Amino acid sequence: MQSIFAVDLGSASPTFASFPTFGALVNVIVRNAFVLAGLICFILLVFGGFTVIIGAGGDPKKLEHGKETLAGATLGLLIIVGSYWIIQILEKVSGLKILSP
Repeated sequence: MQSIFAVDLGSASPTFASFPTFGALVNVIVRNAFVLAGLICFILLVFGGFTVIIGAGGDPKKLEHGKETLAGATLGLLIIVGSYWIIQILEKVSGLKILSP
């Protein structure tokens, strides 16, 4: 692996040595970050939905908290999908493979 900021990443960790370039390492990190963000968003949507359904029984604070959770998870999902689309557009315009293996 190449040196970054005068530090040879291959000697820093055996994990880094398995990637041929720093770009390959960043590619793996970004792809996994999208998956992790999607899973977190899904969990928040399910949790917010249950909070609205169960918390709506009588406590208006729980109902409001569930609605806020759903709104936040939806906004987060839109940001995740939007950033993925931006990366795909950058791949098409520049010809570079950012998220492709």
